[in-house]
Amino acid sequence: MGQDIISSQPFKVVEDGSITSPQGFRAGGLHCGLKKTTRHDLGAIVCEVPAAAAGVYTTNVFQAAPIKVTKESIGAGGLLRAVLVNSGNANACTGEQGEADAYEMRARFAEAIGVTAEQVAVASTGVIGENLKMDKVRSGIDSLPAQLTGSIEGADGFSQAILTTDLVQKTICVELEIDGKKVTVAGAAKGSGMIHPNMATMLGFVTTDAKIGSEALHTLLRQATDLTFNMITVDGDTSTNDMLVAMASGLAGNDELTPHHKGWDAFAAALRYVCEVLAKAIARDGEGATKLVEVQVRGAVSDEAAAAIAKTVIGSSLVKSAVFGADANWGRIIAAVGRAGQPVNPATVDIRIGDIVTLEQSRPVAFDEELALEYLKGDTVVIGVDLHMGEGAATAWGCDLTYDYVRINAAYRT
Repeated sequence: MGQDIISSQPFKVVEDGSITSPQGFRAGGLHCGLKKTTRHDLGAIVCEVPAAAAGVYTTNVFQAAPIKVTKESIGAGGLLRAVLVNSGNANACTGEQGEADAYEMRARFAEAIGVTAEQVAVASTGVIGENLKMDKVRSGIDSLPAQLTGSIEGADGFSQAILTTDLVQKTICVELEIDGKKVTVAGAAKGSGMIHPNMATMLGFVTTDAKIGSEALHTLLRQATDLTFNMITVDGDTSTNDMLVAMASGLAGNDELTPHHKGWDAFAAALRYVCEVLAKAIARDGEGATKLVEVQVRGAVSDEAAAAIAKTVIGSSLVKSAVFGADANWGRIIAAVGRAGQPVNPATVDIRIGDIVTLEQSRPVAFDEELALEYLKGDTVVIGVDLHMGEGAATAWGCDLTYDYVRINAAYRT
């Protein structure tokens, strides 16, 4: 993508950018001993000034202790100075001790960087139902400030520290001009398994130097989430720890962004793009996955109906298995469309796999099976569904279902 403008969008991708590219941010990570390997398992993002903050969280009834802490921190005034993250242990379903540990993490890191506890958010990911090894966490927190830098190395250390079964780091950075000032928006995320819409199982972090208030930032973050993170699925499971946190330092020098600001739509587009890139990276990195699958639904009675249908198709184990096997079985697709619980005219549905039309006006179309096979062997598969009923449209992302998914999750704790 490099420095090219993304189609007609008012921003450009910064190839060597990171979550520390926006003005005012430092990051870092280290290994404190929560993971059995020597991979980083404790990291943080710190802002040199109080940053406007917003968060979106899992809809799972069993919410991990760090979510309670982070909701409290952001709710205290909409400002954050830091977010502290550990991997290797979810600190979920750990009762009063888990909450006490999360609060201790917040207080200890706040003291380590010289801010109040309410200005620190906490996030955790890993095994559910095990207490944190707080002796290791405390030691790690004490050592972490020395690892915080505004360099790409600091950002890389943080991105490593948030991973669990992920195979790759997931990062993106874009920049745009608002009020004659360069504004940067960047993100980092983790997620590979237990991924499903309604706050897909993931941790995501967005930094920006745009000047914007907490409420306005939350509005845009919620909108972006609905169109990106809430439109991906890997396995239909939603975890206890999902969290997306955005921080805006305000150091770019633009006039404060509001819905009436001429740069509002441009910033919203940049934020959505950052979230979309991260969401698609999570889907592509699904546990055991070999392909990114994109489902495009058009012609629905509403965007909401299109979204429900797209999510049903992308979440179908039969569709996912067919993609893995490179089987152009459009019957799996139309069956998923029909059970989505949305208005569908059984006589007007078109389906295509890539550019190959397999169904037109709900009637089978003869197609080249060998050509379809070659297409489905690729690393990205696009499925198109046109209902011919209205103007509603939506896109969802997922991955194929492979033997390795079972292998990975059968041995997750060991």
